[in-house]
Amino acid sequence: MSTPLRAAMISIIVVLVLVIAATIYVIATRPQAPDPAGAEGALPGTRNNTHVLDEAGPDAPTLVEFLDFECEACGAVYPAIEQVREQYDGKINYAFRYFPIPSHVNSMNAALAVEAAAQQGRAEEMYDMMFQSQSGWGDQQVDHSDLFRTFAEGMGLDMAAYDAAVADPATRERIEEDSVDGQSMGVSGTPTFFLDGERLELTQLSDLTDALDRAIGD
Repeated sequence: MSTPLRAAMISIIVVLVLVIAATIYVIATRPQAPDPAGAEGALPGTRNNTHVLDEAGPDAPTLVEFLDFECEACGAVYPAIEQVREQYDGKINYAFRYFPIPSHVNSMNAALAVEAAAQQGRAEEMYDMMFQSQSGWGDQQVDHSDLFRTFAEGMGLDMAAYDAAVADPATRERIEEDSVDGQSMGVSGTPTFFLDGERLELTQLSDLTDALDRAIGD
């Protein structure tokens, strides 16, 4: 084999090795779909670690909301969802899942604060705080992590544990896990609702209540 041919063959082999290595890397590092082995929660559309704010039992309809705490639409629908939760208290399960939008500067910061509060059993209080205060910090290009920390202080949380949870990469991974699940379920924006694992197409509040009434009737 001539020297030029040998060099060409070596170059081709090197390129193939690099392509194979790059392919393996992409497969190994890309977001994974939900792992069905023990990951799914007892309620449709949830995981074992999903925050269920209203529990009416496994036989009741389950409403799951994928949300972003900085999303204006989520903030706008929050009062209606609170109304629905009150109206159907004891009749449905309601759970929320994280879906922070990357273009929102504080969506992940807010989710971290809520998840850190959740680790101290105070998820719903921080959830409410975020939406009730959203107009004061949302849609801004300023990091409001310090503001969210004052919320935690006002709630009387263990601040050492709160700070550790916010800084822990596992907390972010927990939030991103919801996002990956949401993407696999067809979520592309917020808020997105699922009823018993089926995505709802809503244009008005009555679309949601009608769906809940049908599910309860069934």
